[in-house]
Amino acid sequence: MSQTPGPRGLLHHVELWVPELSRAVAEWGWLLGELGYEQFQDWPAGRSWTQHGTYLVVEQSKAMTPDRHERLRPGLNHLAFHAGTREQLGDLVARAPEQGWKPLFGEKYPFAGGPSHYAGYLENSDGFEVELVAS
Repeated sequence: MSQTPGPRGLLHHVELWVPELSRAVAEWGWLLGELGYEQFQDWPAGRSWTQHGTYLVVEQSKAMTPDRHERLRPGLNHLAFHAGTREQLGDLVARAPEQGWKPLFGEKYPFAGGPSHYAGYLENSDGFEVELVAS
């Protein structure tokens, strides 16, 4: 599959360095597949998935320091994805724990982002947070 260039300013890709590639591939691969991404690249230290000209990479780099990702420190806090309908979001959030993702802000779900923002929040084993927003 080839990448077609997107419009100027559109996000090209996001690369996440992960401490354990096989776990990241399982967790991110499941979630991205559910959101309509297709596998794009695969190499010994990483994998990527693409959709609409943007791709997401997980890589176990030898240059990485051994610390766990911490979403509450400066840097990346979370990635947000459109998750489809409210029903599709509910199904995804319900199945996520079986795939290594734990729900965040459960006491406020699905309005943790405010009374008019219908979304689910998940964190994976490596500390990465995703926000899944219903249409």
